[in-house]
Amino acid sequence: MSLRQWWRDLAMGVRFAFAGGREGWVRALLTAVGVGLGVALLLLTTALPNALAVRHERGDARADTNYGQRELKKADNTLVSVDASTTFRDSYVRGRDLEPEGPKAPLPPGVAKFPAAGEMVVSPALKKLLESPDGKLLRERLPNRIAGTIAESGLIGSHELAFYRGAEGLAAQGVNGVATTRIDKYGTPYPSDSNSDPVLVLLVLVVFVVLLMPVAVFITAAVRFGGERRDRRLAALRLVGADGRSTRRIAAGEALAGAVLGLVLGTVFFLIGREVAGSIEVFGQSVFPSYLNPSPLLVLLVAVTVPAAAVLVTLLALRGVVIEPLGVVRTAKPARRRLWWRLLLPLAGLAMLYPMVGQGREGGDFNQYLVTGGVILLLVGVTALLPWIVEAVVARLGTGGLSWQLAVRRLQLSSGTAARMVNGIAVAVAGAIALQMLFAGTDSDYTKSTGYDLSRAQMQVQVPEGGSLDAVAKELAATKGVKQVYAFEEGYVADGPGDEARWTRATVAGCATLREVAALPSCHEGDTFAVQGPDPQDEAGAMPVEPGRKVYFETSDDPEKHKPTAWTVPKDVKQARSIADPTGYKRGGILITPSAVGSTALPGVRGQVYVRIDESLPDAAEYVRNTAARVSPHEEPMTWASSERNDRYATIRTGLFVGAACVLALIGASLLVSQLEQLRERKKLLSALVAFGTRRRTLSLSVLWQTAIPITLGLLLASVVGLTLGAVLMRMTDTTVRVDWPSVLSMTGVGAGVVLVVTLLSLPPLLRLMRPDGLRTE
Repeated sequence: MSLRQWWRDLAMGVRFAFAGGREGWVRALLTAVGVGLGVALLLLTTALPNALAVRHERGDARADTNYGQRELKKADNTLVSVDASTTFRDSYVRGRDLEPEGPKAPLPPGVAKFPAAGEMVVSPALKKLLESPDGKLLRERLPNRIAGTIAESGLIGSHELAFYRGAEGLAAQGVNGVATTRIDKYGTPYPSDSNSDPVLVLLVLVVFVVLLMPVAVFITAAVRFGGERRDRRLAALRLVGADGRSTRRIAAGEALAGAVLGLVLGTVFFLIGREVAGSIEVFGQSVFPSYLNPSPLLVLLVAVTVPAAAVLVTLLALRGVVIEPLGVVRTAKPARRRLWWRLLLPLAGLAMLYPMVGQGREGGDFNQYLVTGGVILLLVGVTALLPWIVEAVVARLGTGGLSWQLAVRRLQLSSGTAARMVNGIAVAVAGAIALQMLFAGTDSDYTKSTGYDLSRAQMQVQVPEGGSLDAVAKELAATKGVKQVYAFEEGYVADGPGDEARWTRATVAGCATLREVAALPSCHEGDTFAVQGPDPQDEAGAMPVEPGRKVYFETSDDPEKHKPTAWTVPKDVKQARSIADPTGYKRGGILITPSAVGSTALPGVRGQVYVRIDESLPDAAEYVRNTAARVSPHEEPMTWASSERNDRYATIRTGLFVGAACVLALIGASLLVSQLEQLRERKKLLSALVAFGTRRRTLSLSVLWQTAIPITLGLLLASVVGLTLGAVLMRMTDTTVRVDWPSVLSMTGVGAGVVLVVTLLSLPPLLRLMRPDGLRTE
């Protein structure tokens, strides 16, 4: 067979797809839509690494830290920047106060000119928020006039909330290189850390494989839409002299046409999705459309692989079909599927993953090729085993109601078609179960308890240096939504100057607050208490609190400017027992009521206020932040949480949820297209049954059973494979294997829910097809 004959047959198939009448172009359109949805998601997925890289680059380009660099002096090219970031509800608002010190001061990326004092430039998202009724409380915190907007080059996402505010006198507050910095250029002084946590790399690899596998499964299923009608049309070609091989190549050409059209539609869907992605925010993450540019090499790979897969899948599918001049031999009992080679796929996957079992975080990096190959083979094993399982089970199903019998008989005749419909769901659920197990097993390594007692306080406000603790506490206590405040000053006292001096912690507060940190025998204004910490070894060398001892309040500032203040421990100092304060810490040292130290200013002591808010008031935290901003615009209150999570781990988990949402949308859309295509092929059969008196309710139930039986078997298989893969991944990370049953049940429930929604959406077309006039033909 010459290559020329191959091209002629393929070209004839392409012509049949678009010029073969209504049947041809409807099938081509169904195939193109299914393939297009998959291609669009593939392109979006391949664009994610570039989007993340651009976000990282934009974040590095606007970095204004000066860690480790030489100490800069005021010059024509320097700029003082103060962190003025805040939080609004659950959103982080990045902010900087800027004071250029000369005409050559560096402009922040995305800013055309410096805002004047009292003005600010904001991101488009922040401008929209401030101008909306929802931003009323934030406007109280940011009342400055908006002088312009930050361009895309200065933002990491389309929904990022950010501002730059003009200010004066920032250098006088003290340049410390942390919150207040002097810079002569923007950009991080350090390259990105190339050392990655092997477990996090493993999570990224598995997430990408799990998200892309269902897409590949759906693309291969989409190219087989309308296969039965296509084969009947090909039988006519045998009458005019085409041999069996030619008809298969013509069928491959028809599938190729649908796949190429699918690439075009997929590109359109991708461009639409890219624009939509720029206007939405998912789990607090957003991107600009320009970020979603897939690698040209990956685009070329998709453009070549999808049509090639369409041809290959069609040729493989037609191996078991005999196309004769007078019809298609398909309805005869098919050869029984063999099990042995289907078991080899998951076993080979386990063999590839086995060498890395127990390697954990300390054993070095995981082999990315073995991980990717092993996970792919295990998930492909689902698609290979499911047709065999469906065939074996439906062959043994007994009798039942009429709708049940119709469904079972249909499944017995076309179990492969039913399995193909749910293969994508099964693969997605299996991968999701494995990932949920892995996340549940490693969560404790990346999520730490903060120890904060949220029943006693939920926020913490630091009093600015030189500020009045009493005044701040009174303002906070009078704030709407605040139930109670605990105000205290904290520092250290030493028994003398120099490095050899012994020290201990000193806490100055009223009796009500002191009772939150220690069990006091009794407390009156003027009392002093000595408290032993929970572990004396933690305070080895600490100064004992003895009556009459002279101590000095230490200061971290320049000793020439701030001399340590001497204070004598009262003779009637009382003993107290330390208890966990609202932060969960058991402090030792000395507790002092304010009148015991008098009106003497204590250097090195900073005021802290713990705030308990009325959590039933939705914006109670915002009222506290507004009060704190009036006290000091650069002191952002800390909002307590019961736990904190590693940022990279949280990003990967967020990426999984975002990707899973896209894949589920694809699954639902592709299943609906596949279901409609199946109903269209059975239009005459359904019409004939209705014409003979079959109730529509019976036919509707039969369609439901035809979907429910394969999806039940698919979800059971997915649970087994998912649990196996999850257990192996947990052993690879040296994590104790345990089944996260709520996640398993939720994933299977989501898969079943998608199928149920698709089935319900397909009922209206089904009812329209069940009409006797559907028997008419031309």
